[in-house]
Amino acid sequence: DIIRGKDLYLGYDDEEKEQRKKLQQNLKNIFGDIYKDVTRGKKKEAAEARYKDDDKKNFYRLREDWWDANRATVWKAITCKAEGNTYFRATCSDSGDGNSQSQATKQCRCQKKNGRPDDQVPTYFDYVPQYLR
Repeated sequence: DIIRGKDLYLGYDDEEKEQRKKLQQNLKNIFGDIYKDVTRGKKKEAAEARYKDDDKKNFYRLREDWWDANRATVWKAITCKAEGNTYFRATCSDSGDGNSQSQATKQCRCQKKNGRPDDQVPTYFDYVPQYLR
């Protein structure tokens, strides 16, 4: 939510609000650099057309695109040492018909039939609005 610019929590005191402002400014700087990189090269016109509506330079659309492209990789990084944890809802299909599900226990990831990790993100919480979580 923070990366995508959709975090509802703004902080309850001045110190927390100041930290949020710093974080958002840092994200604007980072995604500004990404924007400069994306709008160079062969697909410059397409990228500029896609991100032209961002008059405040918050890069919200670019953030959303970045999250869509990197969601699974971020999940892998967060869960790389989460062995044996079963925090999230049951998402792994155990039966051939797909009706039976269990919790992911290997780094919060489901296993494929052949035993290798399937890097499916076992939660949909990043797409559920915060007030409904």
